[in-house]
Order: sequence, then C-alpha cells, then structure tokens
Amino acid sequence: MAKRICFISKLNEEPLYEEMEVEFKYFNGFAVSQKQKSIADLHKNIKMINPSLKILEISTKSTDPIGIALSAFNLKFFDENLDKEFALENIFQSSKVFEFGGPFRELLNVSPKDAKRDERLKISGNLKCFNYDNENWELEPKTMFYDWIYIKALIRNKELSKKILDFDCFTDIEFNQEKSINCQARSAAIFVSLCKRNIINEVISCKKKFKEIYYMKPSENVQISLFDNY
Repeated sequence: MAKRICFISKLNEEPLYEEMEVEFKYFNGFAVSQKQKSIADLHKNIKMINPSLKILEISTKSTDPIGIALSAFNLKFFDENLDKEFALENIFQSSKVFEFGGPFRELLNVSPKDAKRDERLKISGNLKCFNYDNENWELEPKTMFYDWIYIKALIRNKELSKKILDFDCFTDIEFNQEKSINCQARSAAIFVSLCKRNIINEVISCKKKFKEIYYMKPSENVQISLFDNY
C-alpha cells in the first residue's frame, strides 16, 4: 500500500485547491505498465471517495495523451529573450541558484532527464533561490516559482489550456509528498481554478498578485484510507 496526494480544483471558496491524501495499492517496478496499474488503483480509490471528480494523471506514465503532454518533460516554455522553446523541466532546473553555484544555464540544452539528474544540482550546497530573466524568486512561498513557470507555459498552449478544463482533480504518480515539494498536478489544479474564476491573466502578469494566492492556505491534508471506511 502507498499514499499519494491528489489536488482538487476549487471554483468558489478559498483556497484555490484542496489536497487529499489517498491510500491505494502500489505496484512495484519501473515498467510503465506497473506505474499505470498504480495510477488505475489510485484513481479508483479517489472515485470511491468522490464519484463526481474528473481525474487526470499528469506524468509521462499517464494513459491519457493530455496528461502526457502536460508533463514537465513535455510541456514547452517559451523563453522570450532567447526566442526559443524549452521543456519546462529544463527551465526549472536551469534556474536554480545554490550556495556554491548556479544558475547552470547550459542545462537548457540537454534532455529534461539529464537536466534533472545533473550532479551539480546535488553537490552545490543548499538551494538559495531561483533566477529567471534576471529576476530572483525566493523559496517562500514554496512551489511559487514552479507553479508560475508551469502556468505561464500552459497559457501559451491554447489546445492544452482548453482540454485541461475538462478535469478538476489531478494526480502525479511520481510525486512523493514525503520527498518532494513541487508537483505538476498541483500547478494544474491552480491553473484550472484561476481560469474558471476568470482571474488568470490578472494574476499571472504580476508577481506580487501571483504571490498573494499562496496566502490562501490549503487546509491540512485529508488522510483517507478506504480500507478503514468501506
């Protein structure tokens, strides 16, 4: 058994999204088929809790082409200064500034997997901030910079921006809340909420306004065990 968080878009009340921790059967192994079995069981258990949710797995392991396209390895971010598109993952990793190095801009020109696994990201000391377009992004609120570049990238992709609005619950089977902070499924939930509240253009164009959404704190994770309740 394992637990993962799903991120649920909220259209009216604050905050913008809800985090719900769900227990499910995890199938060991690195094969895509094993990951997809885990995703299926996770989604089944989410549906048992709330049948009305429209769930999308966002990762390269998704069975839905939309979820695969929305992965940070595939979603493209347009850099206006370089007049070129890069995978979102490359933008994120190449913007990290550490105590003893960075940002490592050359990570823009490698594969997303190589960018994420670059040894310098592990040996350069503590992360101090992110730097993009000569602007520093502080580490608090957590996930702000990642969410911003994800939403910025998604806005530019009109087709995906439209399709994602058909969903209101997002998962990422690779995201382990005990080990990681940033999550593309969370970014997706925020995007949908901002769009459906008709404030996305206003918020994304101003760093100060974007930062304000993080003061609408999500409630504490609701821990659900289907095996206790059903």
